[in-house]
Amino acid sequence: MTKRLLEVRGLHVRYGRFPAVQDVSFEIGEGEILGLVGESGSGKSSVARALTGLAPRTGTVSGLGPREAQLVFQDPYASLDPRMTVGRSVAEGLPRGLGRAGRREEAARLLELVRLGRETAGRYPRQLSGGQRQRVAIARALGAGPRLLVADEVTSALDVSVQGAILNLIRELRAELGLSVLFISHDLAVVRYVCDRIAVMREGRIVECGTVGQVIEQPSHEYTKALLEAVPRLQ
Repeated sequence: MTKRLLEVRGLHVRYGRFPAVQDVSFEIGEGEILGLVGESGSGKSSVARALTGLAPRTGTVSGLGPREAQLVFQDPYASLDPRMTVGRSVAEGLPRGLGRAGRREEAARLLELVRLGRETAGRYPRQLSGGQRQRVAIARALGAGPRLLVADEVTSALDVSVQGAILNLIRELRAELGLSVLFISHDLAVVRYVCDRIAVMREGRIVECGTVGQVIEQPSHEYTKALLEAVPRLQ
């Protein structure tokens, strides 16, 4: 692995008495895309929320400052204020010291960075396609200048043709910005395409972790094998 960016040791997340995440440990290198895969309810999204300060956690998370990990949600329409233009939504998380004109210009630059035209800034979320809204959500996350992008099921609500474009965008942003990515998905085909390594999660625990080739071609855990058997195109 390349130089370490993030180290997670003994992560626990509880909701009341329910243990959503139990003793999870992993690392992410600089410029690496780590896939976190598992069935619904396995604890993947709780890991994402814990890393970005949206869920209470215990354990050790080291290597990143408070704003250096930014979350992109599964449903961008729910995370964007329908009363705000796209430009205002993207500018909302930018530093106040930029001033109004500076924030407007930076929001336009971020929209261009995610392959949307500057004219998109004047539109509302309802006027955009699902793929365009997801690009806006990514632009908002990038506005904080993160070193780690936490992408939580960002393609699961999109058509297959649009999924590929978003996956390519994530790979391009990794190359252009030197970003690291925690890419969360239940879809092993998607994870295989975009990630460098894969961690498999079951019932709040990581049961297997390795390179894409190791996990896909030579899985060691029965749960991983069962996931692969459910996706014939990966065999």
